[in-house]
Order: sequence, then structure tokens, then C-alpha cells
Amino acid sequence: MNINLIKFNTDIGRTKPENLVHADNACPFCDVEHLTDIIDTDNDIIFLRNKYNVIEGADQFVLIEGRECNSDMPAYSTEKMRRVIKMGIKHWKKLLESGKYEEVLFFKNYGRMSGGTIRHPHMQLVAFPTLNSNLLFDEAELRGIVIVARDGVEFNISNCPRVGFGELNVVVEVGGSLDALADFLQVAVHYVMNFFNKNCTSYNIFFYRRAEKIFAKVMPRYATSPYFVGYNIHFLPNNIGRIADEIRKYYFSCK
Repeated sequence: MNINLIKFNTDIGRTKPENLVHADNACPFCDVEHLTDIIDTDNDIIFLRNKYNVIEGADQFVLIEGRECNSDMPAYSTEKMRRVIKMGIKHWKKLLESGKYEEVLFFKNYGRMSGGTIRHPHMQLVAFPTLNSNLLFDEAELRGIVIVARDGVEFNISNCPRVGFGELNVVVEVGGSLDALADFLQVAVHYVMNFFNKNCTSYNIFFYRRAEKIFAKVMPRYATSPYFVGYNIHFLPNNIGRIADEIRKYYFSCK
């Protein structure tokens, strides 16, 4: 079977802090004074090595997006959102260009259904010395109905979804604007968390690269379809055109 099969250390996993389900638990990212292995900072944005290296054979890193534990991307100023994304992209590229890794995953978990454990807004980078990049994604999953485009960056909704519903993509062509990437991601997250579905409280952002292009997918998270989990069947919902029209109306009609 042609898959990336990676070992996960459950012993380390059991020691990881968690405050999504148990909200009264302490937040390790708020305790800035005791953070270790800090690599870079930009005001209150902190890039550091992950203390809980659960993925065997890989190097794991965390990008803490700021000091506010109960905030998230929709509430950031435009300037703050752009700094967060640029910091993440900078270190993602540094790791990829270091020569130590075949692939570096860059993603965000938010909410109970996202696969995350910490409420404090953050992103993760996981660097693999060996990984089959061709198995990570199909570029068709990042294309779709164009909502808006500017400065070498396209914002679209998938018409060949990776899993199924409401997948919003940002495609940055060579030389495209990282500011536009950040702006479109902020719109995508705001839409998912406020208008997509009243039951949606979680999302992921997945970043991909192919040659010099950058792709990002904002995926609403809820109980995953058994058709996908059991049989790898992807659904194409009949409302993607309506979603594209809604986003244009809510966010871009006056621009």
C-alpha cells in the first residue's frame, strides 16, 4: 500500500497538556516566562521547538500567534494577521531550504473537532527527514470556483474537495502577495466560524507547496463522514456556488 506511515509515540502523547475539553487546565502558551527553546519572536508572536515530540523521527515546532488566549484569527487586526502568516511562512521556508528535511508540514488546529489539544491560538510545523511528498495532496483539491483574486493570489471554494463540505482555498502564484494570502485566510476563517454552519466550531488550515507555489486550505471540521473514513468517498456539495456568492457579498462587495 502506497502511504506515508509514521510512528506516533503514545507515551509522550499522554503527557501533553490539554485545555480544549478541560477548560480549567492551565495554558502552557500563556506562561511565556517558562517557555523553552524559543527560536524567533515578533512582538508577542513566538516560534519555538515543540516540547512534546510525539511524531517519531520528525522535528516539531510551534508558532504561538500572540498573547491573547481567547482570541483567534477573525479578531486580529489586518496588520497582526499578516505578521502571523509571514512569520509562519518564513520559518516553513527556512526548514524546507535547510537541506535537513524532505518535507515540512505546516498547519493549524482550532477547536475540539480539529485534532488539537490547546485552545490558545497557534500553528504547528512538523519537519520530516523522509516523507513522500507526492502522497500529501492532489493539486486539484486546491482548485475550484474563484471567489476573488488579486496580487497573484486566488481565493476559491473547492469543486474537488479533499473531504467534502465548505473547503476554501488560497493559491499563491510565484511572486504572489503574502499580504493577500493572509487577508484571504482571515476572511475564510471568519466565514467558516460565523456563516458556514451554526454547528461548526472547529477548523483546520493546511499549507502546501509545489515548486514555488503556496497553497492553503481552510477546512471546517465536524464529525467526518463515514463514507470518507471507511471508503475514501469524497462528497461534492450542491451549494458551493451559493457559498462563493455569499463570501463575495459579505466581504468583497464594497471593494
